[in-house]
Amino acid sequence: MVKTHKIQIDSNGNCDIIDITGQIASAVASSGISAGTATVFNIGSTAAITTIEYEPGLVNHDIAAAFEKIAPENARYEHEQTWHDDNGHAHVRASLLGPSLTIPIVSAELTLGTWQQIVLIDFDTRPRKRTVVCQMIGERS
Repeated sequence: MVKTHKIQIDSNGNCDIIDITGQIASAVASSGISAGTATVFNIGSTAAITTIEYEPGLVNHDIAAAFEKIAPENARYEHEQTWHDDNGHAHVRASLLGPSLTIPIVSAELTLGTWQQIVLIDFDTRPRKRTVVCQMIGERS
């Protein structure tokens, strides 16, 4: 059985980290799937999906600081030279982290640790409306 659910998310860009665990858990619960996988995928090339211990401020600051070291906002990017925009770093950061995540579904629930949340990180330079697709594949109970 395959079920697909789309989630619309408003983000602020600039390394905005948004906890989407509840929305993904809801999609899994309503899917009727008891054993399988949930793939969470961001549509677009300047945001990414991962898991973290979601702590507004502390961890969010650390993630932004780490990405600033890896792909600095003010570095020179060919993307910006080609397209005359300002988000080359956002494309690099998103590609390093990746657009998707796969989570096992066991006993009709996501198998996440106590301090593990699913997050969308929007690296773009402006607010955006993001679409995240959660596709669940598995068996009914």
